[in-house]
Amino acid sequence: MLTLEEKLKLIERYKIHKADSGSPEVQIALLTEEIKRLLLHLKKHSKDFHSKRGLLKMVAKRKKLLNYLKENDKKRYNSIVKKIGLKK
Repeated sequence: MLTLEEKLKLIERYKIHKADSGSPEVQIALLTEEIKRLLLHLKKHSKDFHSKRGLLKMVAKRKKLLNYLKENDKKRYNSIVKKIGLKK
């Protein structure tokens, strides 16, 4: 899990406006960081199926958010994908 300081750093980096904490960009960035951490955990503990299920749920949620951005604002979608480095 991300600590409060790490979450605040990510929010600060990806926010759109001053009081932003829940935009799709911020949510995608937070989910991506959690996914990275879970992947490291699952490399060590390959039979941890509860964590694997949580990982799949997070990936699905991130995909839904990315699809939302792709449909509604292509420019924001391209910028967040480039910042996070998801697709090549």
